Amino acid sequence: MNLKSLRYFCEVVDANSASSAASRLHVVPTAVSMQIAQLEELLGSKLFDRSTRPMKLTPLGRFLYPKAKLLLSDSQRMLEEAKDLSLGRSGWLSIGFTRSTIFSVLPNAVRSLSASAPKVRIDLTEILTEHQGEALRSGSIHVGLARTIGPFSPDEDLECVPLFTDQLLVALPSENTLARRKVLKPRDLGQMSFISYPKDPNSSFARHTIQALEQAGVKPRVAYEAKEIHTALCLVAAGLGFALVGKSVADNNRSDVRFLPLSGVKMTANVFAMHLKGARHQLVDSFLDIARLQSMAR
Repeated sequence: MNLKSLRYFCEVVDANSASSAASRLHVVPTAVSMQIAQLEELLGSKLFDRSTRPMKLTPLGRFLYPKAKLLLSDSQRMLEEAKDLSLGRSGWLSIGFTRSTIFSVLPNAVRSLSASAPKVRIDLTEILTEHQGEALRSGSIHVGLARTIGPFSPDEDLECVPLFTDQLLVALPSENTLARRKVLKPRDLGQMSFISYPKDPNSSFARHTIQALEQAGVKPRVAYEAKEIHTALCLVAAGLGFALVGKSVADNNRSDVRFLPLSGVKMTANVFAMHLKGARHQLVDSFLDIARLQSMAR
């Protein structure tokens, strides 16, 4: 059955005449008549009683009209949804993220994508950098936002998209006398406890922060191992020690914690996105474009 014939049929019914329907469809009346004739031939019976003026629907026409309207509506909706999907305006995007990225690229990127594609369903899953490759392969996430310190070698089936480099800063209680300084020296931290995070055997971040401090001349004494960065900052605010965080974490963070550079720290944190190589996904591409633009503006 031809959707064009059904559309012309419904237009004739709605306009109450073939000539009016032709005008609304911007075609000549003979084109409308031909489509109606083809449809009647297919169905094997007349749709209109042409002996009356205006024409009236036959029983077959009355049966077909509401079903044709519904079919045309469904087909139009399907077409619009398919176009939205192909252009990245609808669908589903699952984003994995390390918790520290909620202080920088994640919120604005998600907000921008939601504004440009309001029909897209966005799921967020907190997941360590080291676990994102597995999540990408399983399909539980489509793209990951990751953070590492020092060198990082992704698996061959993963593609990394650099976003920005983060200077490492010392987080210490704002009431500490050291908080008045502009720059800290390694010896300033000699008597303070170190708060390490995240507490996960698969995470290299905690190990690399200790290495960064050691290279700067600090011998950190790990007193607490926090599961995640928010807990670490709470412990810092409580006066239990200091932590090492990226500058993006320090921006617009809590007022009871002061963030200061430490002389001698050469390591930086690298924030990047990960996705599977060769797996084309329009929404992933759109999200990466937004994340890159926002990272350039930092």
